[in-house]
Amino acid sequence: MADQDVALMAHLMRRAAFGASRDEIEARVAQGYDATVEELLNPNDQPEIEQDLVFRLQPSYYQAAAIENNVQSWVYQMINTPRQLQEKMALLWHMIFCAGHSKIDSGFEMGAMIEMFRDHGMGNFRDLLYRLSTSPGMIYYLDNSESHKVALNENYGRELLELFSMGVGKDEEFNYSEDDVKACARAFTGWNIAPAHPPFPYGRSPWEFRFDPADHDESDKTFLGETGPWSGDDILDIICKQSATARFIARHMCNFFLADEPQVPAWRLTPPRDVELVNALEKAYFDSGYNITAMLRVLFNSDSFKSEDVRYAKVKSPAEVVVGTLRMVQEHQEIKPGLFELSQEPKYMGMDLMNPPTVEGWHTGREWIDSGTLVERINFASEWLGNTDTPGVRSMVVRLMARDGAQNPEGFVDGCLDLIGPITLDDATREELIDHVSKGGALLHSTEAEQADFARRTGEMFQMIASTAEFQFE
Repeated sequence: MADQDVALMAHLMRRAAFGASRDEIEARVAQGYDATVEELLNPNDQPEIEQDLVFRLQPSYYQAAAIENNVQSWVYQMINTPRQLQEKMALLWHMIFCAGHSKIDSGFEMGAMIEMFRDHGMGNFRDLLYRLSTSPGMIYYLDNSESHKVALNENYGRELLELFSMGVGKDEEFNYSEDDVKACARAFTGWNIAPAHPPFPYGRSPWEFRFDPADHDESDKTFLGETGPWSGDDILDIICKQSATARFIARHMCNFFLADEPQVPAWRLTPPRDVELVNALEKAYFDSGYNITAMLRVLFNSDSFKSEDVRYAKVKSPAEVVVGTLRMVQEHQEIKPGLFELSQEPKYMGMDLMNPPTVEGWHTGREWIDSGTLVERINFASEWLGNTDTPGVRSMVVRLMARDGAQNPEGFVDGCLDLIGPITLDDATREELIDHVSKGGALLHSTEAEQADFARRTGEMFQMIASTAEFQFE
């Protein structure tokens, strides 16, 4: 099995999934890159998690009212779903279509929003925008429930254009005007939430979308150069046919799957990192009738994505640190105590799932890391990668024992770097690790006692690798 094939598959599984154990990576290499991409792109061909068993073991996940239970359930889904790309796309849309529990104050509605991203996030972008615009949680979060034809609230109209679909501008030009924002907001008047049932004595009921024609502004509106008595549906049609929309979604995909881009507010003045790939994604967007899966197929099969230049060119998000580490060590693959504490870990690293800091969401890339969050990231990964009792780490220890050259310090360090990544360290860092191993004496594993010591030193080396700068990238 060629090393370059393993490295490429590991790269694919870090980006299009939440990472994988070495056993899974090698199985997928045998399956082939193209076949793996197609499997990821067709989640409905893969089984779902058996929710009835999950609910039996953890009843609080069913129609969960508490935000903590919703986050815990989502983290379990990220770790265990065979539909890995589908779940990765749910995270992407959550980072773009930001709404937070701090205002919505309903774990159930936040869970329903994530489920919407999961079920429809790889389909038609026009359909996804419609579902977002009729999401009771989003209507409440961005105050469209307070927008009326006689008293306009521009929040949803503005964010739909600025953060959800087109972006402020591209190629140093603006994509829309303030008049377009007002026209957009007017078109969405009447898109509201049905009056809720009284919460007593049976508790809160799910929110429901309701269109109120009496509260809808039916007058003519000029939006992006087109004039008519536009409704919200018409606005979405006009948005989706804009080249700015194709560019906006393409850049988000590149930032999420390829390599870190500048923060979104800079996109009007900053060209894409890979203009050729962005152009190809834009073409796929229009050729497919706004289909997200078609764009992803172009992305994952592109030379840009396969290039070694983009490997470890993206800082892991806190969710990717936590879930990727647990998938690598093959932990919490069943319902058991301890997942609640783990599901809170992304928050300590700066990513409070289902509760972004603002509608702009989180700043990504190197802004994920500061002196506080770096300590959390290193401590979490070190704790789990140093635990030689986990199935994934045990498997890597056995593999390392069987490798040629693993009994000398250089071969031992390179073997650990290969199994945990493959990761390439700078020469100075690699030499430090080799020097540390050399001081520990011979690396033997003939007897039971030697094997136990070899496992201990392997776990220790995994911990040291987890503390390197390179480990923070994927």
